[in-house]
Amino acid sequence: MTPRHNLLTDIAGLTVGHADDAALASGVTAVLFDPPVVAAVAVLGGAPGGRDLGMLSTDATVERIDAIVLAGGSAFGLDAAGGVQAVLRAAGRGFAIAGQTVPLVAQAILFDLANGGNKSWGERPPYWDLGREAARAARGGAFALGSVGAGMGATTATLKGGLGSASALCRSGHTVAALVAVNALGSAVIGDGPHFWAAPFERDKEFGGLGWPDRLTEADLAPRLKTTPHTATTIGIVVTDALLSKAEAKRLAIMAHDGLARAILPTHAPLDGDTIFAAATGARALKDPAHDLAELGHAATLVMARAIARGVFEARALALPHAQPDWRSRFRPRA
Repeated sequence: MTPRHNLLTDIAGLTVGHADDAALASGVTAVLFDPPVVAAVAVLGGAPGGRDLGMLSTDATVERIDAIVLAGGSAFGLDAAGGVQAVLRAAGRGFAIAGQTVPLVAQAILFDLANGGNKSWGERPPYWDLGREAARAARGGAFALGSVGAGMGATTATLKGGLGSASALCRSGHTVAALVAVNALGSAVIGDGPHFWAAPFERDKEFGGLGWPDRLTEADLAPRLKTTPHTATTIGIVVTDALLSKAEAKRLAIMAHDGLARAILPTHAPLDGDTIFAAATGARALKDPAHDLAELGHAATLVMARAIARGVFEARALALPHAQPDWRSRFRPRA
């Protein structure tokens, strides 16, 4: 069953906000949690970039965090978490210590510096401000997908990438949802055609309803890679309303990476920085921890794969010279 919005916000207790700049061809997406959540991270790409990932380690003291940020801009984009922290601190949110309040914000970045946007920002990159705007814009309910937020400047090997999301209701009664910025070295579609690798997992024609082609050829299975491979990385979040420990959340993040492998070919490459966070709001206890966690992980795999395909399906080409084509303009051109 697909919950109401088929988005990350089908999980109660979180909000999502975007901020982006079309001329910059980059942006930020912030996920805010109220109350704070148990979280972990799994990094399987060969060239990752992140902020405060160490606090998510299962042996680290921090138990709960306030926000997770996805951003473009490569290492410059790491400033975005500071802007999110500023908004949270102004709202009185964060970890109280020594008379101070410190919002705990983890972040991952993707490389979109070579997509044709204007990156001549001088001494001060714009990502702190974009992070603040994204946090201020965070709301529950429906939110935009495609070329927005962290997906604004995203690309794949063959088509414009973007921001995607999907959700599902497990047999145990728990909800699992994913949010992902698809900026992959590889391709989300099969060969040179319109069919998505994630097609077997699609719900309600959420990315076109085309299924798989009648057969797969050797040409379909040949690697399709960006000609400038340093422009890669898929980053995302999977969230559940289950009550999990940090170790269990880490297992959920690891299993969510299986969704990348089912939706992008190839993935986890040397110059991908593939990073997936997992967060648990704790609203619903597990009845059978091992069995229920396996089912949650299975759902995380599928919603991540679906979210990736939706991110590419919903993306729109950048209004820039030589911009990468988007799925709809290539395969469903207007008459």
